[in-house]
Amino acid sequence: MNLHHFFFMARWARNPPSARRVKIVLVALAICLVILGIEYMGWWPDWARTEPRAPARLPRTGL
Repeated sequence: MNLHHFFFMARWARNPPSARRVKIVLVALAICLVILGIEYMGWWPDWARTEPRAPARLPRTGL
């Protein structure tokens, strides 16, 4: 682990996030998991999907 992580954890231990912020993060995570589950089950509508893009090709230099 980086030293920055230890400073961040120490600051977070001294000043923990509010209950409201924790609830917001958990709701956002739950929404993401619901969307992921819907897509995994195949229930996501076709109009909401993106078309897969072809991989980018590098231009040929002609050498």
